[in-house]
Amino acid sequence: MAVQDQSIVDLLKAALSDAQELMARELALVKAEMRQEVSRARVGVAAFAGAAVAAIVAVAMLAVTLAWAISEGIGWPVWAGFAIVTVLLMVAAAAMGYVGRRRFAAHQAMPLTVDTLKENAKWIRARTS
Repeated sequence: MAVQDQSIVDLLKAALSDAQELMARELALVKAEMRQEVSRARVGVAAFAGAAVAAIVAVAMLAVTLAWAISEGIGWPVWAGFAIVTVLLMVAAAAMGYVGRRRFAAHQAMPLTVDTLKENAKWIRARTS
């Protein structure tokens, strides 16, 4: 009986050791993937921020020019030209917001980690059943 008890204890110790090693490897994978994604995102965010500032200034200048041109060209009051340009910019902003939201919704973060966690859960379920 003592031999069987000892082997069960050894099996439990080995299972706990394997689980600890598995968790350590999963954490290492998460850290590596996060570092990689943060590094990639940092460069993209910096470029996007610079482009956004330039685009905001350009759109503001273009909006003023268009509004003034509409009011002068048609002979309407200046406020009417600015109102038309404002409505057009609001439509463009809504369209870009819609596209951006769809892009973010389609993005899957850390696919390798998610896949390995699913595989590990399946493996654990198979072993405990």
